[in-house]
Amino acid sequence: MIEKKVDIAVIGAGPGGLAAAVSAKESGADVLLIERNPFLGGILIQCIHDGFGLHLFDKNYTGPEYAEEMVNRLENAGVPYLTNCMVIDLNEKKELTVVTSKGLMKLIAKAVILAMGCRERTRGALEIPGTRPAGIYTAGVAQNLVNIQNLRIGNDVVILGSGDVGLIMARRLKIEGLNVIRVIEILPYCSGLVRNRVQCLEDYGIPLTLSSTVIDIHGKDRLEAVTMAKVDRDFNVDHDTTEKIDCDTLLLSVGLIPENELSKKAGVNLDNRTSGALVDNFYETSTEGIFSCGNVLHIHDVADYASNEGFFVGEKAAEYAKGKWKHSGGKPVKIGNGISYVVPQYIRNDCNEVELKFRVTQPFENVRIIVKNGDDVVFKKRVLKVIPSEMNILKLKSIDPEKDVEVKIVIIDKNIN
Repeated sequence: MIEKKVDIAVIGAGPGGLAAAVSAKESGADVLLIERNPFLGGILIQCIHDGFGLHLFDKNYTGPEYAEEMVNRLENAGVPYLTNCMVIDLNEKKELTVVTSKGLMKLIAKAVILAMGCRERTRGALEIPGTRPAGIYTAGVAQNLVNIQNLRIGNDVVILGSGDVGLIMARRLKIEGLNVIRVIEILPYCSGLVRNRVQCLEDYGIPLTLSSTVIDIHGKDRLEAVTMAKVDRDFNVDHDTTEKIDCDTLLLSVGLIPENELSKKAGVNLDNRTSGALVDNFYETSTEGIFSCGNVLHIHDVADYASNEGFFVGEKAAEYAKGKWKHSGGKPVKIGNGISYVVPQYIRNDCNEVELKFRVTQPFENVRIIVKNGDDVVFKKRVLKVIPSEMNILKLKSIDPEKDVEVKIVIIDKNIN
C-alpha cells in the first residue's frame, strides 16, 4: 500500500472543496485534494445555466465557467490533486484509505476537510406507491442526462417538488421542446429561490400546484400517468381531490441530503436538523482536526456561499495543522422560535466573533430577527419577508462566549416600526 503524509487532506472538489484547498495552500499548508470524479468542479459541470459568481466574483457565470475560475485558482496556487480516486475510509486519527488507479493509498493528515457534497432524495425515500416503470428520475440525474449526455428523457413531464434543481430543469426541458405539464409541491409555498420560481416557471408559463403531492404511479414498462392529490397542513392526503395526469416522465426535486458516510466513520457527530456535522465557529467537527464545509455540512442555495465557507475553513484548518490553536469546547447556539437550524452549532470559548448562518421554518412577513447573548440583545433587524429557501447570514462581534447565544424570529404588529 502506498503511504503519504500531508498537512491537510481535502475530500471533494466541488465549490466548497476547491476553495478550501486553495485557502489552505495559500495559508502555507501542504495540501492534497481528492476527487472521485475524473474532473474537478463537482456538480457545477452539469449546471449550464447562469447565476453563479454574482456574490464571489461579481460576474454572472454558468456552472462550468464558475468551476473553471475556481480550478484556475487551484492550479495557480499549486495545489496537487487526485481525480478518479475514492476515499473509502476515514478514522479519528485522520488516516484516509484511498482507492487509486495504482492501488490503495494510505493518507495520513494533520487535518481533514470534509467537502463531499450532497445527494438527492429518491422515490424510495418518499415511498410513493405504484408500479416501477422507466421514466422516473431525480432532477439532478435528469440534468446530467440532458446537459452532459445530450439525451432526451421523455415528452410529457411532471415535476414533484419545487427545489431549485427541479425549477431549473422545468425551464431547461421547456427550452428543449418537452411538454412540462406542471410542478407539484407538497408545501403551501415554493421551496426554491424566488428568482428561480419567477425565471423558470412564471416566465415560461409552467403551473405550480401547492399543497399537493403524487400518491400513485401508473405504467408497466414506461410511465403512463401519475395521480396527484391535495394535502392538509399535516400533509394528510385528501383522497376526494385526486387527479390523474397523463405523462411519460416524472422528475423528483424533493430535497438534498449531505453525504456524511465518511464523517460517521470518523466519529463525527451529526445534527439531526441539517444532516451535516455539528461544528464550532472554526467549522471544526466533534472529531479533533476534522473540518466540514459546503453542502456536506448544510445545503447552500448559492454556490458562492459554499466557496466562501470553504475559503474560511481552509484557513482555519491550516492554522490548526500548524498548531496555532487546539480543539476547544464551547457553548451551543440555541435555536429559538421560527428558526429551522443554525450553523455553526457551537461557539468556541476562546472566540468573541462569529458568523451565523440560518434558515427559517416557514415564510414570515413583518418580523424581527433577534439574536441574544445571555440577556443582552446583540442583533435586531426588522424584515418585511423571510423565506426558508434563502439562507440568512449575519456577523456578530464582541460577544461573550461564556454566555448563551440564541437566534429567534419575533412576529411584530404591522403598525410597529
